[in-house]
Amino acid sequence: MSRYVIDGKKLDENIETIKKKAGTEIIGVVKGNGYGFGMSELALILARHGIKCFAVTEISDISELRQVLPEQDILVMRSTCVKAECEEIAKHNATACIGSLDAARVMNEVAKELGTKVKCNLKIDTGMGRYGFLPSEISKAVKCYEYENLEFTGAYTHFPTAFLNNGATKAQLEVFKDTMKKISEKVGDVGTLHCANSPALFNFDGVSLDAVRIGSAFTGRLIAYKNTGLKRIGRLEAEIVDTKTVPKGYTISYGGAYTTKRETKIAVIPLGHYDGFGITQEDEVHDFASVLRAIKRMLKKERLTVTVNGKQYPIIGHIGLDHCTIDITDSDVKAGDTAVADISPLLVNPRIERVFE
Repeated sequence: MSRYVIDGKKLDENIETIKKKAGTEIIGVVKGNGYGFGMSELALILARHGIKCFAVTEISDISELRQVLPEQDILVMRSTCVKAECEEIAKHNATACIGSLDAARVMNEVAKELGTKVKCNLKIDTGMGRYGFLPSEISKAVKCYEYENLEFTGAYTHFPTAFLNNGATKAQLEVFKDTMKKISEKVGDVGTLHCANSPALFNFDGVSLDAVRIGSAFTGRLIAYKNTGLKRIGRLEAEIVDTKTVPKGYTISYGGAYTTKRETKIAVIPLGHYDGFGITQEDEVHDFASVLRAIKRMLKKERLTVTVNGKQYPIIGHIGLDHCTIDITDSDVKAGDTAVADISPLLVNPRIERVFE
């Protein structure tokens, strides 16, 4: 049976490294099933380290998170005009993201019907192109503060290119600060200002403001151009379930994609695409360097590997839905040995067991 193993000690060290680097309040982003670590599990660990505010994007995550964190702040990073979603946010005493006048209007109507006030964060779009008021829409943003059932406790923006070493992020930061200064001149205190995500915190200085939003950095897996001091955490494991020897010229896996060049001893591992194995984040193109790495792998005909007893073994043939095979010729690898794959937790099926050691 496959499992995703997380080193709890290294996770603790990463959290403390991030706290030291940030020097300000940390908003623990636990979206995407806690960046693959398990939402509730990661949130509880972060809470033990003194983190008091958490962020998600999916409305369905609010109730689950509220069960394990009944008192902490939950920021919902989705500006929504859907009444049912607004009701979920209000009923669970979460903090709403307000990125449009329609979102403010619907949330205010819901809050009024429920006889409550809903905490809100204003969202400013400085270049992400999703939720939020444009910097030129200050007059619209100011109107949100006029709704009597909305209580604005903060404001934020999001950096889309913080993993790149260019001036765009710093320019966005200045636009955000200038926009919020103009808004505060009209409405007074705007609360907690936050904009730095994990890549921004570790690639740029002076971006922390009143709080930072951290997710991927907890896993130690982020695109950074400086030494972060973070530990890369997480490994996918499964026991080898069988071995066999096949003759030279024998085809392996779907489509006969691989033909043995000699008598070959193979091992079968119950790891496949269902587990997230063989789907790599490196296939995502972030910049020119990513393209060059992909071309280099193609030219070198590099193959995926797993580690067994401290040694790497190549995958042969196509990876299936739930199985793969490795060449273990001239080794002492046997059934029952553990095969280990280094893959991002975000790629691992949420149904796969997470084990904290």
